[in-house]
Order: sequence, then structure tokens, then C-alpha cells
Amino acid sequence: MGGSLPQSVLFCCDHNAVRSPIAEGLMKHLYGQSCYVQSVGVYNDMEIDGFSIAVCQELGIELARHRSRSFDEMQEWGDDLSAFDLIIALSPASQRRALDLTRLFHLHVEYWPILDPTDLGEARSQKLDAYRQTRDQILTRLKERFGPRTQP
Repeated sequence: MGGSLPQSVLFCCDHNAVRSPIAEGLMKHLYGQSCYVQSVGVYNDMEIDGFSIAVCQELGIELARHRSRSFDEMQEWGDDLSAFDLIIALSPASQRRALDLTRLFHLHVEYWPILDPTDLGEARSQKLDAYRQTRDQILTRLKERFGPRTQP
């Protein structure tokens, strides 16, 4: 079953356009104000992915206003990685970057191997199915890690 809910979680992936925004949105949806949640990417070279917006909207989660940012931008804007209790990396590249940036902090970095749906499927319906699979993988991992939903 789930573990205790940390006070703050940072999700990270490659571009902060698909997996980490989905994880951020799902975490906020499930646990609301019980935990401070943000997301970041190794790079900020893409906007939020339209399929990510669509599959989260199916669950009543709004991602359209999400603005992608990188680890570098996060630090430039004054956000301190050491302020987070937990970093959850959703891609190998983001795990490496998170471990590199936190090597001087006593901060736990978890790696969740989550499917990257961006190159899967050709038809719109196939792409949506791939993004749903990614969303559902994240949802399952969140519930396994942190327990049942605390928000109504």
C-alpha cells in the first residue's frame, strides 16, 4: 500500500511537456493542498503536448495553462531543489540530471520508468491510447506510492 505523503514533490522528465506535467496534474488532483507539487524538464524546448492536455482533461484535470521549464530555469527563478522532499524522475535523462544536481543535498530521488508516448501510434486514436497508457501508469504509481486519493 501507499507510503506517507511528503510535503513537497518535484516531477521531472526530458522536456516538461508530457510525463512530468501529467504527473504534476494527477498528483494535485489526487492529493490537492496536502502536498506542494511542481514539475520540470532537463530541457525547455517544447510547449505542453496537446495529447497530454486531452487525456488529463478526460479526468477533469486542466493542463492547458502549464508552462514548461527546465532545471536551469528553475534555479534562475530562485526555486531551490533542496526545498523539495522528493524528486521523482520519469525518464533516464531526468534521473541523471536530478542526481547530479542533488549530489550535495540529502534529497531522495526516485526513478519511475514511465512510457514515453510521443512516438507511438500514427492515427489520432492510437496516439490518444498511448498517452492514456502513460497517464494510467503514472496514476497507478502515485496510488501505490502515496495511497488513496485524499481530495473529494
